[in-house]
This record gives sequence, C-alpha cells and structure tokens, in this order.
Amino acid sequence: MMEMMSRRPSLPPVHRRRLLGGAAVVGAAVTVPLAARASAVRSDSGRLPAEEVPLDAPRSATRGSDTTWRTGPMATEDFALVGLTWRAGTTDPRRVRVRTRRAGSWSAWRTLPLLEDGPDPTSAEGRAARRGTQPLWVGSADGVEVAVDGARPDGLRLSLVDPGRDTAAAARAGADPGDEPTEEPTDEPTDEPTEEPTDEPGVEPTDPSGEPTSKAKVRAPQPDLRSRKDWGADESWRDGKPVLCRTIQQVHVHHTASGNDYSRKDVPALIRSFYRYHTRSLGWSDIGYNFLVDRFGRTWVGRAGGPSRPIRGAHTLGFNHTSVGVAVIGNYESAAAVDRIVTAIVRLAAWKLDRYDRKPRGRTRVYSHGSDKYPKGWVRLKVIDGHRDTNDTACPGDRLYARLPEIRKRTHWHVKRWS
Repeated sequence: MMEMMSRRPSLPPVHRRRLLGGAAVVGAAVTVPLAARASAVRSDSGRLPAEEVPLDAPRSATRGSDTTWRTGPMATEDFALVGLTWRAGTTDPRRVRVRTRRAGSWSAWRTLPLLEDGPDPTSAEGRAARRGTQPLWVGSADGVEVAVDGARPDGLRLSLVDPGRDTAAAARAGADPGDEPTEEPTDEPTDEPTEEPTDEPGVEPTDPSGEPTSKAKVRAPQPDLRSRKDWGADESWRDGKPVLCRTIQQVHVHHTASGNDYSRKDVPALIRSFYRYHTRSLGWSDIGYNFLVDRFGRTWVGRAGGPSRPIRGAHTLGFNHTSVGVAVIGNYESAAAVDRIVTAIVRLAAWKLDRYDRKPRGRTRVYSHGSDKYPKGWVRLKVIDGHRDTNDTACPGDRLYARLPEIRKRTHWHVKRWS
C-alpha cells in the first residue's frame, strides 16, 4: 500500500489546514487518488495525525443522491476510534462507511450509523453541537479510508481518536470481576451542578416531586460503580458545570454500536475515546451517557456531577431532561446481551428509579423537546425503554431490545425486595 507523502518538518494547527485538494468522478463514485493528496494534513511523521482532520469537498463532485465520495486509502498515526462529524443544519449523508488498516491489512468496509444520541437542541450544549456518526472502536490502526454515500454535508471532519495510555486504569480494569470494586466515586469533580432552566414545561402534575422521597423508606441500594477516575477521565476536557434534571422519570437503554471485541483492560481506553469524541469532536460538554455497562457486567460512571444526583446527560435527543441514559458498550444488533449485562442494568435502574418512586413496569407522561420520532409536546412512554422508542434509530440493537421486558420485570422485583 502506497504511503501518504514525504515527511514535513513543521505544520500549522490542524483546523487551519485542508486535507483533500481535488477528486475525479468515476461513474457514480467520487474517488480521491493518492496523487491528489499533495495538500493532505500530516503530522511530523508524514501521516495524518490522530485528531480532527477537515475533509475538503472534491471540486468536481456532484451532490446527487447517487454519488459516493471517497477519500482513498490514507496512512495515519496510530488511533483507536474513528468517527465523522459535520456542521449541524446541513443535509445528512445517506450512509457513511470506513475501512481501517492494522498490521498492514485492511479491514472490510463497515457502516457508521448516524448518531441519534445528543443534547437536547434547546439547551446551550445542543446549540453548540455538531452532527456526526456513531464512533467505531478499532483497537489499533494506522490507516483509514472513508466513503460517503448521498449528500456530502458541509464542514465534514474525520475524527481519529487516540485515548492515550493509563496503565493504572487498565490494570484495575483487567482485574477479576469478582474482586472488590474500586472506591466509591466520591472523588467526582466538585462542581456544583446548576438547576434545570425554569422555562421548560414542568413534569406531569401527578408525578412525584423532583426530590427523592422520604429517607426513612428503605431504597434499592447503589450498585457497584467504577468512577471517572477509574477510567482515567481528563477533567480538563469538560466544558461548564453539570446541569441537574428536576426529576427522573425514565431510564433509556442504549448500546454504543462500537464493536464487541474488547478486553477487560480495554474498557477505560474505550470510555476515554467516547469522552474525547463527544467533547472534542461533537462539541458536547461531557461524555453523553450517565452510565456505561461493559460486556463483563461492570458499571462505570459516565457524565460528571455525582452518580447519585439527577444529572442531565446527552444521550436521548429530546428526552434528556427527565431521564438517565445507560449505554452498553458494544453492538447488540446481532450479538447476545448476556445475563451479566442485564443484571447490571437491572441494579442500576432499580437504584435510580426507586429514589423517585417510579414503577419499572409502568409508563410515564413526559415532555418531548423534539426528536425525529416525536415533535415537541407531551407523550406517554415506558419508564424503562430503548433508544429506538424515542428516536429513529436501531439502538440499542435487536438482541438487547428484546430483553427489555425481562429488565423491567426484574427491576420491579429488585425494588420490591428492598421495600
């Protein structure tokens, strides 16, 4: 495979440079040959850096729905996760695909689903956000090729994420799951969360108040949690203070659609990659999910602010303001959601919902801030639902979604056990 270009001694910041200088239309496909990349962005190593890389519009390409725009193979510095983002408000592509190079061999083409997670558009976080794809975890790669079918959005950027190394976090994560969990996440950042903006519609009048009910009642206990420190969060990546929800009415179940071939010790780097992609690539204030569950059944704290608090996430477009978002790391469209994953979701959902007297097998009336499935207004949804119940998406995958009835039932009995 032909490499990118010769080494250059010094380059200006990435966002000021342009990647592709031109392209040729071949039938319905727009392909950028290697020779056309003389103006490519490169680090001092002569390869694309593991960061945000602008992808120029090919000058001869058309924007018809039958067009495929392709970069051609590109050598890069090492990266572990890849995604694409573009300016919000422009037309989304019909399909985005990538293939990556590892140890000299190229993978098959893989489709990156469009991202339907995100902050509510009426929030300050949402107004600053970019559109994009779900990121793909590749573990380790040093080359990438991108294909965009249909309309090519404005401001297209390739995100190559290197999560860095945190040997202590990897060592802790590689421990046997039967070991005692690491310290409770009392070392969370001490930023005082701000209150939810008061111009939003209130919760249904018959709902419990936003504050957890009487402390005298025995509640479902907090499950074992691994803290942000445990996955090596760089708190300087966050922007602004956490925002409090007025109440918690729902638990939304997601999958990250990022691949299932990761080890125990990979998990901290995986979460750091999501964090980097959400904050630096998409422009969110923090990682979008409140909690993450790995395929080994361990639960990790996501968004900062304190796991026991009703922190507003960026996980379910239009419905973040009264909910908790838990994402299972991996793709569960065809892979089985094993019992240890289900158990972790049950324990987490019971803990969060019982504090607000929600009924895990019931429904609740919530206000939609607007999604691609529900316009602004009141809607009645299940207390524990899948992402596809609120947005036009396959998330959390067919195999995990099929287990939601069991999750609701088991969460109900887990709460009853402690009441």
